[in-house]
This record gives sequence, structure tokens and C-alpha cells, in this order.
Amino acid sequence: MKRMPVVFAGHGSPMNIVEQNQFTRGWAAMAEALPKPEAILCVSAHWFGPWDAVSETGTPETIHDFYGFPEELYAVQYPAPGAPDLARRTVSLMGPGTEADSRRGLDHGAWSVLHCMYPGADIPVCQLSVNAGNSPMESYLAGQKLSPLREEGVLILGSGNIVHNLSLVDWNRSGGYPWADEFDGYIRAAVEEGRYDAAVNYDAAGPSARRAFSSRDHYDPLLYTLGAADSGDPVRIFNSERVMGSLSMTSYIIG
Repeated sequence: MKRMPVVFAGHGSPMNIVEQNQFTRGWAAMAEALPKPEAILCVSAHWFGPWDAVSETGTPETIHDFYGFPEELYAVQYPAPGAPDLARRTVSLMGPGTEADSRRGLDHGAWSVLHCMYPGADIPVCQLSVNAGNSPMESYLAGQKLSPLREEGVLILGSGNIVHNLSLVDWNRSGGYPWADEFDGYIRAAVEEGRYDAAVNYDAAGPSARRAFSSRDHYDPLLYTLGAADSGDPVRIFNSERVMGSLSMTSYIIG
């Protein structure tokens, strides 16, 4: 079985789904560039808490975990099957303290991207939580534990945003603030050059790192993804844009 690449997707606003824009087209192009996976393990920014947990349900619901959006967005469903076998395998790889959750569905960090990548919803999916208690290095090392899944036909998909500072969003701005471009560029260079330690030690980017996010919920999915990657893996970049000043949509296929 071919070793699967790993993917990080900058997911941005849920409105991308109903707008069908350049970002949704970029996610579709990412899927076309990948071998079709046997199953998908998604590490989403929107399952963030003080634990390691894996969704084990066989029929995950589509969670509309947002408010104030048009009704058409709440009507979107992503009826992909669950992946209980993959969930149990992931619990085993993660080790003691990792829990299986039989109730958790797919949050919009997962289904908003997968809806565009695999619109047929025919690939089994489960989610791994982002542990809020992790240091950046611990999130990276958790990703390393997941690496064997690549040999088993599993696509490891991190979904978040490298720059995600909602307190500084400018709804009327099309591009990024200079500091957002700077931080996104710092991470891009680190990923392209296989210097994953620079992404773990992101503070080395300087003042731009202090504005990039106030919580690592959207950043750490990248660290899980890089942990599962190899430093010599080739890199393809999609959706390399900043929007509304302080959101990065930059996405990667590594491997």
C-alpha cells in the first residue's frame, strides 16, 4: 500500500462552503493531487479541550458548531461513515489516557473541508481532539505517534489556521496585515525546508508570532500534521492567502 501524504488545511469561515470560492476550489484540487485514502483521521481546531479523545461512532452527525450564519449553511450535511476501527487503532497509537468517544460527530473544521475534497462522503472519517494542555512540542510528538497510519492508507488531515486572530479581523480587508503575511511566510519557509522545529518554536518568528493567535486551537493541528510528516517529504502549497487581515488560508500537502 502506498504511503499516504499528510495534509494541513486552512479552513477559515464556514461561509466558504456556500460561497464556492477560490478556497473551496483549492481544497478540491488538493484531493485530486492525493491518492484516494482508505480512511481519514482529522485533527480539527474545533475539538479542543483538556484531553486526548478519538471519535468512535459509526455514523457521525454533521455538527453545525457556529451561529449567526445563513440558514442554507445549517442545511449542509456531510453523511460520511465513521471509522471505528481507525479510531481504536488511533487510541492504541496515542497510548494510555486517550479515550474513545462514541458520541462525537464531525465538527465544521472537518466537514467544511471534506465536503469539498470528497463530496461523495464515501470515505470513513474519525476525529482526534486537539489537547489544550499540550505544549507545542507535545502536539508535534503526538503527530509522530500517528505516522504509522500513513502506511495503512489513512489520510491524516489537520484543519485549522496558521494565523487566526479574530479580535483583529477587518471584514472589509481582502488581504492580510503585514505581520500576518510575515508569520505565515515564516511558517511556509519552515515547512518547505523541512525545519519543523521552527514551527514548534514559532516564537522565533518575533513580534508577528504574538499577534498570530491568542489561543493555539487553530495552530496546533499544523503541529500534529508536521509530526506525522518526514522532514524530507516534498511539499505542495494551496490557498496561500491571508484574508480579513488576520486569517491565513494557507494549506499544505506534505509527502
